[in-house]
Amino acid sequence: MNIQTLFFGHYRDFAPESLTLEVPPGTSVAEVAGRFAEKDSRFADLIKRTRVAVNGEFASPDCMLSEGDEVAFLPPMSGG
Repeated sequence: MNIQTLFFGHYRDFAPESLTLEVPPGTSVAEVAGRFAEKDSRFADLIKRTRVAVNGEFASPDCMLSEGDEVAFLPPMSGG
């Protein structure tokens, strides 16, 4: 099945804004994050340090994904 991933904040420095992935049915958000961490150590903290939204709604790392889902990784923001 295909899902769309979106990256925000500092992850955009080394990842495309949007990426389509093919994953097997029953894949969780955490497993998607793990795939990125395996390929690039800069994603090692992805699931620990980001909020995740699936189809525009905040989701937990164990959220199971479905065909066509959009997964957004939102790092903490700081302001002043």
